[in-house]
Amino acid sequence: MSGGELSHIDEKGRASMVDVTEKDRTARRASVRGEVRLRPDVIDKILSGGIAKGDVFQVARVAAVCAAKKTSDLIPLCHPLSLTKVSVEFSADRDAGIIVIEAEVKAMDRTGVEMEALTAATVAALTIYDMCKAVQKDISIGPFRLMEKEGGKSGPYKNEA
Repeated sequence: MSGGELSHIDEKGRASMVDVTEKDRTARRASVRGEVRLRPDVIDKILSGGIAKGDVFQVARVAAVCAAKKTSDLIPLCHPLSLTKVSVEFSADRDAGIIVIEAEVKAMDRTGVEMEALTAATVAALTIYDMCKAVQKDISIGPFRLMEKEGGKSGPYKNEA
């Protein structure tokens, strides 16, 4: 298969899980970055522990780890993977009204972990949304983008944007 072909479509045009049986297990890593936009006063509440539902970043981090481990249950053509690391970090820019989410996932497997990292970051954002929706109705999430990936036949990728 060349670089531009869809790997999840079989010769009859049907959706199909990619056969990775013959691929070697290699160290895989992916990192994703995403954003949640909130008013500065809501970011202040998050940072000071003033959100009624609890510690927003801790709950979002746990939700992200759980979500990464369940990616193959959510995305139909993803392979179940044995993840070796899921980490999620948050940084807040009060003046810009942005919380940045950075998720990293690692595995020793036959296929990449980009979908697991994307799932972790987006579920972290959804959790922040859920925990803060009582104090702000117009929260926005995104964009989310793959920042880096390593491992596998296609080699490393780094998003320069």
